[in-house]
Amino acid sequence: MRDQAPEPPDRRSQRERMLAGELYIADDPQLAADNLRALTLTREFNASDPGDPQARLALLRELLGSVGEGTEIRPPLYCDYGYQTHVGTRTFINFGVVLLDVATIRIGDDVQVGPAVQFLTPTHPVKAEPRRAKWEAAKPITVGDNVWLGGGVIVGPGSASGRTRWSAPGRWWSGICPPM
Repeated sequence: MRDQAPEPPDRRSQRERMLAGELYIADDPQLAADNLRALTLTREFNASDPGDPQARLALLRELLGSVGEGTEIRPPLYCDYGYQTHVGTRTFINFGVVLLDVATIRIGDDVQVGPAVQFLTPTHPVKAEPRRAKWEAAKPITVGDNVWLGGGVIVGPGSASGRTRWSAPGRWWSGICPPM
C-alpha cells in the first residue's frame, strides 16, 4: 500500500522538459522543428561569403542565443538547436566547432577555441531500457573568460571552468576547473 497519492501526469512538452534539464525524448515534433531551424541556419552560415562578415554575423545572431561584440566564429559550425549557446565578447572560435546544445553552453569573453573543438552537453541513462525508449538529458557547459581550448578538445556534459584556464590540444575536458 502506498502512503502517498500518485503524482499527476507530467503535461509539459518534451521541449519544456529538455529546457528544464530533465529527462526528455528528443524524437518530438517541436524539437524536430527547432533542430531543422538550426540545421538550415548552420547550412547558410557554413556556405556564407567570407567577404561579407556582417551577413555572417547576422546569421550567427539569428542562430545562437547570443553573440558578443567582436566575436569571430569560423565555419563550419554544427549545433543541435543554437538558441542554447551563448558566446561572449572578443571570442574566437576556429573551424569545425560542434555545439551539442541540448543544455546551455556559455562561452565567456576573450576565449580562444581551436579547430575541431566539441562542446557536448547530452547525457544518456546508464540503464538500457530508458535508452531504448529514447530518453536522454543534458548538463550545461560553462567556459569562463580568457580560456584557451586547443584544437580537438572535447568538453563534456556538466563541465565548467573558471577564468584564465587552458587545455592542451586533443584533451577530454570534464568536471569543474577552478580559475588559475
